[in-house]
Amino acid sequence: MRTLSVIFAPRHWALLFSIGAFVWTLAFMARHPGEYDWLALPLVVFGFLTTIGLGDLWQKPHAILRNYPILAHLRFLIEQLRPEIRQYLFESETDGAPFSRDRRALVYQRAKMQLDKRPFGTQLATYADGYEWLLHSFAPRPQADANFRVTVGGPDCAQPYSASVFNISAMSFGALSANAIRALNGGAKIGGFAHDTGEGSLSPHHEAQGGDVIWEIGSGYFGCRTLDGAFSPEKFAAIAQKPQIKMIEIKLSQGAKPGHGGVLPAAKVTPEIAAIRGVPLGQDCISPAAHSAFSTPLELIAFAKRLRDLSGGKPVGIKLCVGQPGEFLAIVKAMQETGILLDFIVVDGKEGGTGAAPGEFMDHLGTPMRDGLSFVHNALIGAGLREKIRIGCSGKITTAFDIARAMAIGADWCNSARGFMFSVGCIQSLSCHTDACPTGVATQDPARSRALVVSDKIIRVANYHAATLHCLAELVAASGLDHPGDFTLSLFRRRVSESQVASFTELYPALEEGEFFRGARDPNLRQLWARADPKSFAASRG
Repeated sequence: MRTLSVIFAPRHWALLFSIGAFVWTLAFMARHPGEYDWLALPLVVFGFLTTIGLGDLWQKPHAILRNYPILAHLRFLIEQLRPEIRQYLFESETDGAPFSRDRRALVYQRAKMQLDKRPFGTQLATYADGYEWLLHSFAPRPQADANFRVTVGGPDCAQPYSASVFNISAMSFGALSANAIRALNGGAKIGGFAHDTGEGSLSPHHEAQGGDVIWEIGSGYFGCRTLDGAFSPEKFAAIAQKPQIKMIEIKLSQGAKPGHGGVLPAAKVTPEIAAIRGVPLGQDCISPAAHSAFSTPLELIAFAKRLRDLSGGKPVGIKLCVGQPGEFLAIVKAMQETGILLDFIVVDGKEGGTGAAPGEFMDHLGTPMRDGLSFVHNALIGAGLREKIRIGCSGKITTAFDIARAMAIGADWCNSARGFMFSVGCIQSLSCHTDACPTGVATQDPARSRALVVSDKIIRVANYHAATLHCLAELVAASGLDHPGDFTLSLFRRRVSESQVASFTELYPALEEGEFFRGARDPNLRQLWARADPKSFAASRG
């Protein structure tokens, strides 16, 4: 009885029905040969289901399939479709992660130059914790030209760069398709803004469009490496001196996976990628966690000077997700000790990143952009260097308000990766790491990437940039200002409870010029500054 009750349990009914239907159909057709040939189709269907169900009973990896043959496959199917079902049927305008439907729609509308105005008031909960707003002026200014720019490059730069305050953040060819790179760079060319290569190096797809390029140098030294992975000054100089390259960015860490290296499997290293990156074909492409060209703050600053000299005097800076603060202060001390200054620092927030990363790194490692930006900005003020070094930032920046807020906290310009991905058609399918991007943006599959029409998407990239800066100009004028660099912390508010509001001046306390030399008021900062050692990152931790 026990055996029969298990066999005929409801969880086995689908399998039993399939077996019964298959046997009955087979027997019926055998008794009436040639009369009911149309039954061949259900015979095949029930035979297939029976085979699946019996296989479920005998397989070992999935317990649920052993207990619920055939039926359990519905669970896997629904689980696979769950993101699309939620996104298209159940998400509200303010739901969705990492970007809400509202945010994505705004980028799409601006990229297509469609109406981006909203009716009937905000859908945001204005009395909920975390709601933020900008204070306007009763004497707004006339709207200025939206082509806001900032000059990057100190006195040691022979070729300073006039950068837009809104640029394309680092995304490599390899992570993105050739068509996506061409569309992004072509849009940058039309709009007069910069396109960061990511650490995958300068590709022919960047060069074909002629847009301004920021060349990112990562720990793999792709495009400027020897066969064993060391930095090659000769290869670097040959590329860095190209007129299209405007700035050089040394990547210390990135938001999605700070302190973590990367591997592009050999199967994905195409002959084209191998040639661009300077890596062997048929081998894994390794991006180490740490640089081999330097290991101390002083060596980093010397390396930056070397790159500036090799490039012909172009601005050189670093990109980092802020980690242990003492290590960054050690870099600041190294600049003071040597008198060699970085031209710029890009702060990448831990919420940034278009590439795949382990969940623990993506969710819990590194400093969020606004906190990291405030720290870097104030560290340079405390050391008396802020006026000599420009600061860029990246991390979920898609709107004019995002730019205004970041510039109030301390940025001179902002970068966006995923915002510009949306402008070329990304639908946030979250399949970037699978090489199965449905819109041809984040894939190396030619059959998929052909769907992205470069000539069409170039215009959308330029449109998105122009429309966002137009709105930024409106915010600047409404605040009674002339340039987004004039935004201050005192103009921004955040609700910290239903009945309490805090000014950004309280949330992001500022240091005074040269405060480190007099002794920082914050005892923790004072100790960190005292411990910071330009000769050692390790000695500066704490």
